[in-house]
Amino acid sequence: MTQNSPVIIAGGGIGGLTLALTLHQIGVPCLVLESAAEMRPMGVGINIQPNAIRELFDLGIEADALDQIGVPAREWALVGLNGKEVYAEPRGRLAGYNWPQYAAHRGAFHMLLYKTVLDRMGPGAVQLGSRIKSYEKSDTGVTVCVSRKDGVEDQLSARLLIGADGIHSTVRAQMHPDQPPTHWGGALMWRGTVRMKPLRSGSSFVGLGTHEKRMVIYPISPPDEEGKALVNWIAEVTVDNAEGWQQEGWFRPVEVDRFIHHFKDFRYDWLDVPDMLRRADCVFENPMIDRDPVSTWVDGPVALMGDAAHAMYPTGSNGASQAIVDARVIGAQLLAHGVTPSALAAYNAQLCDPISALVLRNRGAGPFGMLNLIDERCGGVFEDIETVLPVAERQEFMANYKAAAGFAIDSLNAAPPTLPQGARLRDG
Repeated sequence: MTQNSPVIIAGGGIGGLTLALTLHQIGVPCLVLESAAEMRPMGVGINIQPNAIRELFDLGIEADALDQIGVPAREWALVGLNGKEVYAEPRGRLAGYNWPQYAAHRGAFHMLLYKTVLDRMGPGAVQLGSRIKSYEKSDTGVTVCVSRKDGVEDQLSARLLIGADGIHSTVRAQMHPDQPPTHWGGALMWRGTVRMKPLRSGSSFVGLGTHEKRMVIYPISPPDEEGKALVNWIAEVTVDNAEGWQQEGWFRPVEVDRFIHHFKDFRYDWLDVPDMLRRADCVFENPMIDRDPVSTWVDGPVALMGDAAHAMYPTGSNGASQAIVDARVIGAQLLAHGVTPSALAAYNAQLCDPISALVLRNRGAGPFGMLNLIDERCGGVFEDIETVLPVAERQEFMANYKAAAGFAIDSLNAAPPTLPQGARLRDG
């Protein structure tokens, strides 16, 4: 093993590509191994919180690029079953952050990162059709067994291995062979997009309903000449999960008739949910799953990040944002400790416990827990929200969540950059 041996990144998703850009920025050779035979824009909407936008800006991925794949979020709002507002607050720079929050098409954002990696690091930086099978530690690094799309197996040497290979991570399975299966709490989600006039501010994230059934709606493109934008929606219901997830697949196309009846009463003077669902461009079904936290994300020269480390319910809209932050913290610890297991241990000490707690907090509905409180106190229907959940209690609830998720305004704005500008590893 030499100083020119790469850091191998298992997985070319949002976290893995952000880590590749970070390592390139600080002068650490790396190689991304991605199991997919080709990169394609997958998924629908995604929110990127200010704490992650800060890191993207520091990577040189700024507003001009992000405006091509999404829109700055202006507002976050919760609405009761009767269509009346429970809570609303500005988001991004309108809220006082030094950085915006973006709502974007996940696939377009992923492809932006992929193109940026290839532009900066060359076409060999990401090897497609390459799946990690196992790893073996040594005194000088790690040997990685890789299965190629042509059936050939390789043994690659690396200084470090970072498992960014998602919720079904092979790296995590070897690190924690006795981990329980993925956890499904009974929530089913249907996701899709539709062209329509965006709600409220024109760039609002709107949560509507209760823990039993709810909608999330937000635009992921600027409006066209007719005032219509591509709007992402998520419909969710909670069902009996006693027998576990019995369907095939995790993210599959379905017909809207499969679930639209759950939302037949979601009709208001400002929104007709059944009509919106009928006009959807696409519909995908998947269970809301996560994984129980593990005691550590590291095994000597091997570390987990992103969903491989902390797959979480999307209730806080911060899964992808945390993967971006993971990448940057790993970079910072490599600067501090060199390309060594000590750097990974420091990364683990900084993030494993608080983010594991966030996984459990999101499992308990995250910021949507406010709607659960409303449901418990009045069934989701009220005349004056102040008599049900006073404003001070609502504000405290949200402040506690933001602090746990790492994007409390004052602390984020005051924090120094995760990686000092221009810093490079001398022995990279």
